Amino acid sequence: MTPHPTILQAQGVALSFGGTQVLNQVEFDVRRGEIRAIIGPNGAGKTSMLNCISGFYRPQGGAVHYSGGKNGSANGNSHDLTRTPTHHIAGLGVARTFQNIALYTGLSTLDNLMAARHIHMRQSGLAGALYWGAALREEVAHRRVVEEIIDFLEIAHIRKAVVGALPYGLRKRVELGRALALQPELLLLDEPMAGMNAEEKEDMARFILDIHERQGTTIILIEHDMGLVMDISDRVVVLDFGTKIADGTPDAVRADGRVIQAYLGQG
Repeated sequence: MTPHPTILQAQGVALSFGGTQVLNQVEFDVRRGEIRAIIGPNGAGKTSMLNCISGFYRPQGGAVHYSGGKNGSANGNSHDLTRTPTHHIAGLGVARTFQNIALYTGLSTLDNLMAARHIHMRQSGLAGALYWGAALREEVAHRRVVEEIIDFLEIAHIRKAVVGALPYGLRKRVELGRALALQPELLLLDEPMAGMNAEEKEDMARFILDIHERQGTTIILIEHDMGLVMDISDRVVVLDFGTKIADGTPDAVRADGRVIQAYLGQG
């Protein structure tokens, strides 16, 4: 069976803050349509790697080549995300959730999801005034996308609720919905189940698998729940103190002595 083409390639990514080396020549690839997990102990550099992909950090060395988006692999082109303006990366089809929830807490669930649709909005304020019919049709189309996401994530009962007043597990689900509102080709999930109870984790795992299977979305997942990572991931890369120590299928990684010593053997 021929593997899917590569959608993202991290090559020699190096990142340091002051005298501390956070990422040390990290290399791995992500194939289109897979769930790719990044695991490792606390402080291993997982979130920093995600921040380099999404443009929040600019590494001192290496590159992250992404071949998705409108001008991506279909035309044989790729983008180096480490040199792409952060505000352009979402427009290339990359969306993410955060380890610490980053929502507009004073707005409703619906408004948070609609805010994420701004990169797809074509009608400016002037155009909307001159061509109100086109602007109205665009508004309806965006609302249709958002309502589909609300139904998919089973959050219709909180669509008008102020996000800041919601329980933690539901806020995490709203944040996932906001990322989906960008209609990404590549979805970056930074500990989407952190702080959740067992039932909330099961729901989130189901949503992640449905996003992957129904929409064909490529997913990079950081998660501390090792059982879940091994169950839903296609391949796993392991970091320890900013260095890659293993990379392969869940079974291969689970059996790797370096991983057992650095991560799985702890606790």
